[in-house]
Order: sequence, then C-alpha cells, then structure tokens
Amino acid sequence: MTRRTWLDVSFHEKDEAKRHGARWDPAEKRWYAPRPGMTALRRWEALPDVPDPLPGEDRSFGSGLFVDPVPSSCWFTNVRSCVAGKDWERLRRVVTRRAGQRCEVCDRAEDRASRFWMEVHERWDYDERERVQALRRLICLCTDCHRVTHFGLARVRGHAEHAFAHLRAVTGMSEEKASEHVRSAFALWERRSAHQWSLDLRLLTDAGVTVAPPPDKAARVAVAETELRKNAER
Repeated sequence: MTRRTWLDVSFHEKDEAKRHGARWDPAEKRWYAPRPGMTALRRWEALPDVPDPLPGEDRSFGSGLFVDPVPSSCWFTNVRSCVAGKDWERLRRVVTRRAGQRCEVCDRAEDRASRFWMEVHERWDYDERERVQALRRLICLCTDCHRVTHFGLARVRGHAEHAFAHLRAVTGMSEEKASEHVRSAFALWERRSAHQWSLDLRLLTDAGVTVAPPPDKAARVAVAETELRKNAER
C-alpha cells in the first residue's frame, strides 16, 4: 500500500482543504492528500507528532467532571488562540488518540452522525498569589462533558438544563449537591475574574509548539464581547 501523505487540517479549515482535494480517513481520523505532489495542499502537510505525554504534563490533574469556568479576563484567549491551526491539530490528534477516541470522563465514543464529538479541553492551574494561569494538562472530553465544564457558555447558548442533567448523571450528585457545586464554581469564577492573569504555556513550548503572545487586556475584552455575541446567536 502506498504511504499516505498526511495533513494537519484544523476543523475550521476542513472545508477549504476538501475543496483543494483533501480526503478524510475515518479509521485514522485524519485528512490526507490522495496523490503525491498536490501543491494546493502543501501548506497542510503534517508535521511530526508532539510528544506524548507532553513534557511536564500531569494526566491526573483535573480528573473527573466539574464546572470549571475560565476567568472572564481570560475568555476566548485560550490555547487555540495562541497556536497555529496546524499545531492545534497536532495536539488534538495526540490527545484524542491516546484516549482511544473516547471521553476521558464518561467513556462515551464519538458519533459523527449525531454531531457528538471528541473535543480537547485545557486543564489550568491558577497561582492566586502570582496571578498565573498555567496549562497543566490536555484532556479528551465528549461534547456533553465539555458543555458541563464550560457551564457559563452553556447558559449563553441555552444548554444549561442539559448540562446540569449530564453533570448529575455522570457524577451521581443529587440536585441539591449539583446546584451547590455550580454556585461554588461561579463564586470562585467571580473572585478570579477580578484579576488579570498571565498565561504559562510552557507545557506547549517545551513540546516544540510555537506559541504566539495572547492578546493584551484591552484586546481580550473586545474578543470576549464579540465571541459572546456570536454564541448568543447560535
């Protein structure tokens, strides 16, 4: 069998790559060039895989399902906004592959027909004294578990009831316990949102991933407002 030319195509570029002739391998869950020498696809030619685990990654950090809202001062300036699309695809591929294409919390598998995906989520550690938001782990979550984690965004999109039910189903919490968990998570979010945080992405740079500086404070506010409007319209 001829060795395939694999491509690193981000989700947002998949339609463009497909128009240029890229094909999807459902078994490998990767895009590839169907024949050699396709210059239109050259910019997506795959880079070497990132190391697994990432240097310094703690895969026990942030296990389980919990509401984990990112401080508003850091909204929409996450890992994906700091790395190129090709690098995010390299990270996504390693994280989902090592999880066996299953959610690392509830163990469900992807179902493309119902648009139920495996998604990569960042687990952050917050140094309250130094005001540093440090990336500690990348975890594979299903659509439902990811929605619980970003409970505030679920509210904006009108999915809070579904997210709350999933939180209870996976954790076994009573309605009272789950409600208290959500309240506590957002109380912590309010305290953290009162401060500006620096991003520590050494987990990525030590793995050879190029990281762009995050937007400054003023730009973060503008990005957050724009993205919130988009999400409210979905």
